Amino acid sequence: MQIKEGFELRNVCGEAVIIAHGKQNIDFSRIINLNESAAYLWRNVVGTEFDAERLAKLLLEEYDVSRDIALRDAHKVIDDWRKAGLAE
Repeated sequence: MQIKEGFELRNVCGEAVIIAHGKQNIDFSRIINLNESAAYLWRNVVGTEFDAERLAKLLLEEYDVSRDIALRDAHKVIDDWRKAGLAE
């Protein structure tokens, strides 16, 4: 899996927000913002292939959580990014 081209993470008024570039990516009906850990994952996987195992490993390196929680959260992030059309 990878993050689709045409999206970038920006800091807007202290919030991590996904900005879309290109007509095919623009949907003005919602704003996509990421919490701190999701933004951390985004910055570390943008432009690369990733899966839930890789995201969980990144979470374990940065946060004091168990492997089970990290893996659960990694699957949720992937599901959220897919539903939002950010990853494929």
